[in-house]
Amino acid sequence: MSTVLANAYDRLVLGYPKTVLVVLVGLLIFFSFHARNFHLDASADSLLLEADKDLELYREVRERYPSKDLLVVTFTPVKDLFSKQSLASLKKLRDEILRFPEIDSIVSILDVPLLKSSDVPLSELDNNIQTLEKPGVDRQRARTELLESPLFSKQLISADAETTALLLYLKPDPDFHQLRKSRHALRAKRSAQGLSETERMALARTEAAYQRSHRARNDLRHQLVLKLRATMDPYQRLASLHLGGVPMITDDMVTFVRNDLVTFGAGVLLFLIIVLTFIFGQLRWIVLPLLSCFYAGVLMIGLLGLIGWNVTVISSNFLALMLIITISMNIHLIVRYKQLSNDSPDRQQLPLVSTTVRKMVKPCLYTTLTTIMGFSSLVISDIKPVIDFGWMMSAGLAVSFLTSFLLLPSTLILMGKTREGSSDGREFRLPGYLARLTVDHGKAILGLSIILAIVSFTGISRLRVENSFINYFSKDTEIYQGLKLIDEKLGGTTPLEIILKLDEGLDKIDPQEAATMTPEELEEERKFAQELASNPAYWFTTYKIDRIKAVQDYLEGLKEVGKVQSLASVIRVAEDLNDGKPFDGLQLSVLYKRVPEDIKNQIIKPFLSIKNNEARVTLRIRDSRKDLRRNELLKKIKYDLTTGLQFKPKDVTVTGLLVLYNNMLQSLFKSQISTLGVVMIGIAIMFLVLFRSVLLSVIGIVPNLMGALVVLGIMGWLDIPLDMMTITIAAITIGIAVDNGIHYIYRFREEYAHNGDYIKTLYICHASIGKAVLYTTATIIFGFSILMLSNFIPTIYFGVLTALAMFIALLAALTLLPKLILLFRPFRS
Repeated sequence: MSTVLANAYDRLVLGYPKTVLVVLVGLLIFFSFHARNFHLDASADSLLLEADKDLELYREVRERYPSKDLLVVTFTPVKDLFSKQSLASLKKLRDEILRFPEIDSIVSILDVPLLKSSDVPLSELDNNIQTLEKPGVDRQRARTELLESPLFSKQLISADAETTALLLYLKPDPDFHQLRKSRHALRAKRSAQGLSETERMALARTEAAYQRSHRARNDLRHQLVLKLRATMDPYQRLASLHLGGVPMITDDMVTFVRNDLVTFGAGVLLFLIIVLTFIFGQLRWIVLPLLSCFYAGVLMIGLLGLIGWNVTVISSNFLALMLIITISMNIHLIVRYKQLSNDSPDRQQLPLVSTTVRKMVKPCLYTTLTTIMGFSSLVISDIKPVIDFGWMMSAGLAVSFLTSFLLLPSTLILMGKTREGSSDGREFRLPGYLARLTVDHGKAILGLSIILAIVSFTGISRLRVENSFINYFSKDTEIYQGLKLIDEKLGGTTPLEIILKLDEGLDKIDPQEAATMTPEELEEERKFAQELASNPAYWFTTYKIDRIKAVQDYLEGLKEVGKVQSLASVIRVAEDLNDGKPFDGLQLSVLYKRVPEDIKNQIIKPFLSIKNNEARVTLRIRDSRKDLRRNELLKKIKYDLTTGLQFKPKDVTVTGLLVLYNNMLQSLFKSQISTLGVVMIGIAIMFLVLFRSVLLSVIGIVPNLMGALVVLGIMGWLDIPLDMMTITIAAITIGIAVDNGIHYIYRFREEYAHNGDYIKTLYICHASIGKAVLYTTATIIFGFSILMLSNFIPTIYFGVLTALAMFIALLAALTLLPKLILLFRPFRS
């Protein structure tokens, strides 16, 4: 079968190289056209778990408590915040931003209601709400009120009164919201019970419309962020300003991804030119590999544009990885071609290229498949961007393989043969040194490997997943500086919500009376209580308010928690105006009716759903705390609310971005184990098919595990947490590093069949395939090191640690692997 395929390849590809190149150029033009549809995505949707039940719950809560998208401008003036000049600058900035058509409203210390900073009686406040910008308001009294306010302290003003925030609420997009809602509903039905043909077509149309609307929305947000920064710039001489909020973070991350794509691509290209010049020193061996890289890269970008596959922060390095792997494959082909040419200088070009392809296609195919196995193992992760990265790189590897075995051989046929030198550029002594080291000190290599494995397993047991989102970014970025300031001075960053179902608690109010009722009478009382609960005039009771206050007081006592807000915050402001006297239910109902509707919408309705008989408590977590343990914190909150405060478990719902982020982090351990398991099983099967030997399969796998194990151990010992990027290191390292083992074992078996001497074969292999392995791995190592230029810290970790893993895997492939071959002697004479 292999002979038939080889002959067909010789006849169709090598026999008609011009035709092949014409077809390849046609494909290049086709995919170049679709490259214009290539898009980036850094929205929250791209960082979520697939099929997360808490995500559905989060969306349900958002439907009941809709909120507008929010941007935050922090303002830290040079002079006192409450000075006339600072307040005038703040007012001017607010008014300029308010004129933007994208801004719906702005909340600031200038326009929030001041209830204690004037001498207006409580009964007249509905018609005489005072604000800081109204004439006659005492600024020092306003300062004291804002700093002590349960509503605005650590929300609009820092505890040291040096920093304030402008909360910019963006105008909602009803069409986008409806598209997202329809898409979620159809996806949920597809997961639960499947879709009819009509519904599948409707989902496809909705997905396409959603993507168009999403991209248009992102473009508008990008322009808004640019306008805001341009508006803020002139004020930087008067104050330190930072822009924050999810829309800004999303936009900046898209910019990071775009810059990373350009930086990685350009950096890898420059590096490859230097490496190819250093290794081969001939123009054709520089141009041909680069041509393959360019072709494979453009083809893959066009393919992503054609199928509408967005690139995220996690997959932003796909282009650099593709270039690295493509160049590695080309180096293997070129080194073998040059060796065959030197061995048979009189051989014609066609049989020379044909022999090169025949000898290299099988090991290259299996190395490609094992690398694909490494990347495709990521698709069993629950993390959406990791899944996308796995599929994307699997497709990219297939493109790299086909490009290398179509473009390079066809071009070589047309270029003709040139006389090759006896040396492949600069001569490396490392393979020969490692060969002697393996032969002379094999036992020491085995001992050191065992020690490294033990130390690595100990380090792996120390791995953790807790990580701060703030620390994903460099300290000189706007994202880091803005988030850090908000986290430390304005009440924390990561939001959490607690929804409390509130019944009247008949058994707690009067247990003796409830005990004397018949079941029918008790049920009738409960129905009556429910009817009252849906009426605003009767909803407010001392029991409910005390329950909400108890929850808020508990949450404010947690060191990880920043700002907490609920209906209790509003009521305590009112009680403070009432000389500290608590209100009864009737007084609260009257007060609720008298509050102006705009104030009610701003400070009451976000925390109350009378229709659903529930209260909402919002809080923000200080994400930059080094001792923050999200999973433990969430478990503690649920336990204390149900045990200490005696809420029924069904009456407490904990949701929010912190829950979704924590779910993603907790899935990392499971994903790490499952991806490693899948890649090891897949590679073992590949080895068995290729070498048809269980012993050889074990020998081939063990050294390639070393790189992954040592790096994971180092992460554990250095307390580097697993995140969305570093979780991929082990599977990718094994998938790529195993290429060295396949090439080495394949060549060892071939050479051993000629001479029947293990030691002699080892030296021959180190001098030939060992050199190619060194070239390709060095290229991969330096290629991954380019990722250090990123602004995204996980990408930097990914690049450095993967490069280190590949270096360790290289040493293992040229020492531990041949030592195991010498030890077990798996080949027959």
